[in-house]
Amino acid sequence: MRVDLACQSAAFTTDPFSEEFTRSLPVLKDAGYRRVVLGPLDPSSRGIEALGQRIHDAGLAPITMAVQSPEANVMSDEPTVRRRGFEQLCRFVDMTGRMGGDQLNGVPYGVHGDTTARPAEGTLANTAQLVGDVADEAAAAGVLMTFEVVNRYETAVLNTAAQAVRFVELSGSRNLKIHLDTFHMAIEEPDLVGAVAHALPHLGYLEFGQSSRGLLSKGSLDLARVLEEVQTLGYAGRFGVEGFSRAVMQEPVADALKIWDTTFRTGEEFVRDAAGLFV
Repeated sequence: MRVDLACQSAAFTTDPFSEEFTRSLPVLKDAGYRRVVLGPLDPSSRGIEALGQRIHDAGLAPITMAVQSPEANVMSDEPTVRRRGFEQLCRFVDMTGRMGGDQLNGVPYGVHGDTTARPAEGTLANTAQLVGDVADEAAAAGVLMTFEVVNRYETAVLNTAAQAVRFVELSGSRNLKIHLDTFHMAIEEPDLVGAVAHALPHLGYLEFGQSSRGLLSKGSLDLARVLEEVQTLGYAGRFGVEGFSRAVMQEPVADALKIWDTTFRTGEEFVRDAAGLFV
């Protein structure tokens, strides 16, 4: 494999403590992946360290995910709720270290799924500064913190690469990095590769997802062309792949992500198809 490639574990299962997840790890390793991306975990859950050890024993590294909630949200106007959001993000950083990981992804800038309204300018600036402070703490602990830019149907805060670059600038942090995903970009960006070029100085993670959310080889996005062009731009960071199929997901998670169809039958089918893009 010619790139440092990660796979979202939901391609196999949405339960990282399951036997199915454990069985997926050698499949990923054999297909050339170096990392496995986990969904949101409770940092206080028992078994966090053991989960990290299982991943490392398989020759892989974990990438974790940070989220916020209505009760703990750095975007909130309520100081107490905002403080709890900051503290929650710090716990995700600590959890990442306890698992032996060096990258924290996610949507740390607000509650995922809140599409009610764009935040006021002052609120956005305050949020960026708080997230930037967490990114600086993460960097001191050896963890790269990224934030994912998602489409308008998942957040009203950050939908485009240009908005993400401004968020980094508002944060004042040299350590906060952008996570772009081709699935979301295809909805929001008029020029996908141009958006990558704009974000490039701050880009920490580039994820490939197809229009169908299924196999990367089947959909409206020419991902082989995108890969060639972003590498020509000079992007040499980590790549990720993501696919969802109702056949392998827990039903509540599939419902929450609006995954109604069986886009592939097994995780192995997805990861081998996706790996072919990067060979």
